[in-house]
Amino acid sequence: MSLSSQGTMKNYLILFVWFFSLALAGMAQEPDSLHWLEGVESNGDTLPHQNLEEIPVFPKLKFKNRRYEKRYYRLERKVKKVYPYATKAAELLEKYEAEYLAAATEKERRKYVKQVEKELFDQYGPELKKLSISEGRILIKLIDRQTGHTSYELIRDLKGGLVAFFWQGVARLFGNDLKEEYDPVIEDLLIEQIILRIEAGVI
Repeated sequence: MSLSSQGTMKNYLILFVWFFSLALAGMAQEPDSLHWLEGVESNGDTLPHQNLEEIPVFPKLKFKNRRYEKRYYRLERKVKKVYPYATKAAELLEKYEAEYLAAATEKERRKYVKQVEKELFDQYGPELKKLSISEGRILIKLIDRQTGHTSYELIRDLKGGLVAFFWQGVARLFGNDLKEEYDPVIEDLLIEQIILRIEAGVI
């Protein structure tokens, strides 16, 4: 090996040691920056593995014609308007259900239901009265989506079957059905896509 080759190898060795030392120094100064990956077995080898958060990807909206486009954006406005009420309903249900079940007697439970009913009507009644029939129908569906219970089931469980039957009759008069279930796969697919866009911050 020539002297020039030996000198080149020596320079590379010095550079390698220098970079390696810098890397070790950085690791020593910032231990929190280290990330250990889990390993998975594959064909006798251990491969690094890390779960990544799911990132929703939305295709560009395309419409058959102007009429379909208008219908979609009307639906989008309605869903954006009532979706916050449905999510709030899920939060309140979880809170109220725990307190309702904690009541010692049936009398205390009935008293608690009346108290909650008054609070809800005082706080949300004026706003909900302004909803159109179609917006109310979407809200009924979204309550089922968020809580896992139809509006009819919620009324029946808290107020009894007779009261639920009465309000179901009232809803029917206005073209709604408190027993309607949310179907994200077929009937309510478009609503589900809108909600996913809302949750992703796209709209």
